[in-house]
Amino acid sequence: MSGTLSPADASAKLLDVAAVAEMLGCSQRHVYRLSDAGKMPAPVKLGSLVRWSASSIREWIDQGCPCIRTKKGAGR
Repeated sequence: MSGTLSPADASAKLLDVAAVAEMLGCSQRHVYRLSDAGKMPAPVKLGSLVRWSASSIREWIDQGCPCIRTKKGAGR
């Protein structure tokens, strides 16, 4: 098995907070703040681990990092 990832494997990759912070150029604490405020894609929780989908983070960045959470009562 080679050390390279296929495109399908790369899109399914999960990133830890350090990797997301590096992609965004901010602190790890800021990543958690963004996540807690609903301003970025929701993480995947695996027990006590918190990870983000690499493809969803890349797509979010490509869209200009829009706020993900909808306003209260927006669907009414």
